[in-house]
Amino acid sequence: MNEIINIFRKSAEIKIKFAEDNAARIEEIVDVIVNILQTGKKILIFGNGGSAADAQHIAAEFVNRYLLDRNPLPALALTTDTSIITSISNDFSFDDIFSKQITALGKRGDIAWGITTSGKSRNIVRAFEASRKIGLTTLGFTGKDGGEIASLVDYNFNVNCEITPRIQETHLTLAHVICEFVEKRMAK
Repeated sequence: MNEIINIFRKSAEIKIKFAEDNAARIEEIVDVIVNILQTGKKILIFGNGGSAADAQHIAAEFVNRYLLDRNPLPALALTTDTSIITSISNDFSFDDIFSKQITALGKRGDIAWGITTSGKSRNIVRAFEASRKIGLTTLGFTGKDGGEIASLVDYNFNVNCEITPRIQETHLTLAHVICEFVEKRMAK
């Protein structure tokens, strides 16, 4: 019983510390995303494993709704088309599964939002490199020390923790906060 409570307590402590350290930057990225959406641009979200599931979850919150009934917002998870992902992996490399999609679908002014608990996934790094060439704003959700992604993106939110599940929990809470604030602003 105590071990269960301790896991919840640790998760809460990490999220509260993260929020205290990043509240102003969270407000800033909300402004950036709202501006991008108001100019008719879109959000491209991607990650591996649990972060791939989070990318899909976040895209659904924007396209459908988070809390409010409002117009759909353009967001796309680059983790969902198995034919694209497997053909790129087979014909080129798994490292290219997101960069090729960014090149095909991304337009100057869009935002590329990559999620990686290690901060060093090669396919995420390549996606951000492709994004910068095209002129996309780049947003990283990272963990541990932020890895290569931390210095590669315009906006990085790093969960300074070594425990992958705690990083993922904080990433999802952060994504929900961003969705909630973007939605409130876009529903006006």
